[in-house]
Parts: sequence; structure tokens; C-alpha cells
Amino acid sequence: MRRLTPQVIGILCRRGADFAAAEDAVQDALVEAWRTWPTAPPRDAKGWLVTVAWRRFLDATRAENSRRRREELVDVEPAPGAPVDDDDTLDLYFLCAHPSLTPSSAVALTLRAVGGLSTRQIAEAYLVPEATMAQRISRAKRTLSGVRLDEPGDVGTVLRVLYLVFNEGHSGDVDLVAESIRLTRRLAASLDHPEVSGLLALMLLHHARRPARTAADGSLVPLAEQDRDRWDTGSIAEGVAILQRALARDRLGEYQAQAAIAALHADAPSAEQTDWVQIVEWYDELLVLTDTPVVRLNRAVAVGEADGPHAGLVALAEVGDDVPRRTAAAAHLHARAGEDETAARLYSAAAEVATTLAEKDHLTRQAARLNSRHR
Repeated sequence: MRRLTPQVIGILCRRGADFAAAEDAVQDALVEAWRTWPTAPPRDAKGWLVTVAWRRFLDATRAENSRRRREELVDVEPAPGAPVDDDDTLDLYFLCAHPSLTPSSAVALTLRAVGGLSTRQIAEAYLVPEATMAQRISRAKRTLSGVRLDEPGDVGTVLRVLYLVFNEGHSGDVDLVAESIRLTRRLAASLDHPEVSGLLALMLLHHARRPARTAADGSLVPLAEQDRDRWDTGSIAEGVAILQRALARDRLGEYQAQAAIAALHADAPSAEQTDWVQIVEWYDELLVLTDTPVVRLNRAVAVGEADGPHAGLVALAEVGDDVPRRTAAAAHLHARAGEDETAARLYSAAAEVATTLAEKDHLTRQAARLNSRHR
């Protein structure tokens, strides 16, 4: 049902239903399927859902005295089990990334309509009350009221939405990292675009290091200290292969560049053997594609590894003080330069503004470690 739901919603939208009405009709059809399929399973599950959902939509339209206007949008209603339209999931991706939606609304709607998650699951993943998430999704659906599938967002917006989902991590009973990879795989299977492949490769390469990112007590383990034997070599191999095919098309984009950096980290047998010079070169490419403070911050850290901490601090001077994790990056570079007191002070300051308990604990430990050297 999770696989078929976005396809059926997309078909109803293409036939003329607005997003909210289509989703309501499909939800009604899913309830009916849950009730009847155990004893009378259909030969064609997708055709059955489309037929029942379309009938529910027409019933609702009749109640609003709009049946004639809506029914003119489709010539013939298919019989149960008959062939139905092609998969409209791709259109639904783009509709959920419509430019009129805020990023948070686009993410929630994508998880609901394309991912098939319930409002409760999305709310738990984002650590907000279910009522709050329901309001967010309802506002998004109202915003899309009357928007047709010929007015979608662009592929860049779709990819940003999926990357936002990926970066949220996981909580509750929904692993948003795994969910974003699943959705991006589906998009890659439907859309031949090097940046879609680049994002999928980036996700796989980052996800491959996940088992080594935390210790048994839940504390963060920095990249340089991670046990590389715990990295998922299968995901790394798949990510690298996808990236190589994308780069071969010579249409470089920001996700491919980020994936190339992640691949260089994954390829290094140890932290000491990391090719930091090539990583800096890829950050230079990334700056041409998207000159953002976060990219400049990460490049400064890479410069500090490739050319020494003082060179890194010079590069970091170009990054504003208000950029998240800038203080932590400065602390790291000062520590590498042997300036323990300055580094400890900066680590303590970074801990005060950390956004998660794990990050706050890690930064506090770093400050304590450096302070202990001078006692």
C-alpha cells in the first residue's frame, strides 16, 4: 500500500482532483481495501484502488454539486482490474515540492503522500505534537488546492526536500535517513538525472558510516576516531559506483561534488591517509556551484588538514561568526595548532549553543580534555 498510494494519488490529481481531495479519496479507498482484501483480494491492486478512490472522489464532488464539471475531466472510468494510467509517482514528487510551499511543509507533504507515512509517524519523527503536524499538512494541502500537475517544482527543489529529510536523522518509529534513501531510490528509478544519482550516492556514502558514529554509551565519535571496520562496505561500493556513472556524464552538480568528497573519506584506509588535498579541490568545485557559508566552513576545516591549522584558520576568517558550528571548527583548528587554552574556551562556547545533547556532550568533553592538560 505504501508503494501504490503515491501512484494512485498522482493519477487522481492528473484526472483533475486537487491534492487534498485526491488524498482524502485514496485514504477512503485504503480503508475499504484493508476491510475487504483479506477475504477478496483483487487481481490488480492498483486498478482496484484507482477505481474505488475515483468513485469516492466523484461521490464527494456530487455532494458539492460539482459532479458535471469534475467528470468532464475524464472520458471513461476503468473497470476494476482493467489497466490504469502509468505511474504518476514522479509527478507527485514535483507537486509536493511546489514553489508555493515552505521547506518544512514540502517535507511533511512528501513524507505523507510519497512516503506513505501517517501524520503520527511524521510528527514523532520531527518531535512535534500530532496536532501540530496535522495542521502543517492541512495548510500545505490548502496551498496546493487547485494546483495542477503542470505546475510542479523543479528537480532542484525536489532534491532539497529529500536532502532535508535525510539530514533530520531519525527518531520515533520512523528512520528518516532510511526513508529518504528509499524515496531517492524511487526517484532515481523514475528520473534519469545525474544530480538525482549524485544525491543517492551522497546519502549511501554518509549512511555507510552511521554504525561507527556513536559509541556504546551513545556519545559521538568524530570521523577521525571512527572504527572503519564498522563502515558498511556494501553501501560504500554502491554509492561509489552510482557516483562514477553520474560524473561520467560531465554534468557536475552540487550533490555529485559532495558525494565525491564523501567517497574520498570512505576510500581512505585511515584518517591519516585521507587525501585532503583532493578534498579541498572538490570543495573549490563546490564553491563554484554553490557558494554558501556552510561550504566555506567545511572547506576551511579541509584546508586545515591539507595545509596546516593556521591556513585553515585563515580560510575560516571568511566565514561569519553566526554560521552554525563555526566556533566548534575554530576550536578544532586551534587544538591542532597546539593552542589548547584557546581551543578549550571555544569548545565550551560551542557546547553552549549545540543543538543536540550528544553534540553538547562531545564538545564539553573536548573542552575538559584540553583543560586537564594545564592542571
